[in-house]
Amino acid sequence: MPINLYIFLALALFSIGVIGVLTRRNAIIIFMCIELMLNAVNLLLVAFSKMHLADSANSALQVVTNGADAQLFVFFIMVVAAAEVTVGLAIIVMMYRNIHSVDVNFLNRLKN
Repeated sequence: MPINLYIFLALALFSIGVIGVLTRRNAIIIFMCIELMLNAVNLLLVAFSKMHLADSANSALQVVTNGADAQLFVFFIMVVAAAEVTVGLAIIVMMYRNIHSVDVNFLNRLKN
């Protein structure tokens, strides 16, 4: 597959995530949209890694290290995203226990 299709798909996923974060009020949906944006970035990292891997297929050692670098970086992004979701969901559960709502606009009212 050409790299243009991967870029278009990642751009579409990232745009859906941004629109979801900016327009939704439910905290759980906002976290899902943030995860969607992180996965779009992961898709681009792997796609560009494969493109770079195909361009520089000189030796077997270089092929192995080029493919593993981006995949290792994607793995760390997924670990950070999982930690972010864990903390975010804990905050949402505590918010729901106290105010019986997951509306993000209600948090602005708590400042005053």
